[in-house]
Amino acid sequence: MTDPIADLLTRIRNGQQAGHKSVTLAASKVKVAITSILADEGYIAGYAQHQGTPRGLIEITLKYDNDGNGAIHELQRASKPGRRVYVGAGDIPKVRSGLGTAIVSTSRGILAGHAARKENVGGELLCTVW
Repeated sequence: MTDPIADLLTRIRNGQQAGHKSVTLAASKVKVAITSILADEGYIAGYAQHQGTPRGLIEITLKYDNDGNGAIHELQRASKPGRRVYVGAGDIPKVRSGLGTAIVSTSRGILAGHAARKENVGGELLCTVW
């Protein structure tokens, strides 16, 4: 697999469109960090790590409203293996005028856009979600 982050985002997007309660995928530190930010920002109901395989698994519980609509409206990969996108602290985008979240890989770890702006660090813009 050439882009595990895109695979994570696609599995979440497809699982939500199909109405699944949860999705399961192979774990990595980057995937756990992104999933943690999505949970903290309220886009997913939660996640759990399982040690069933050598790398482990992540089970992501998806979040829906009372009408069955997913909490995530759009989930886009910004930086790709063939075209990396780097932003400075002042250039981190405010997704949908602040209604969404950008996820940035910085020297201080993977952070939500507002946290990276607050700490005044830039980095690789991984994805945007709203």
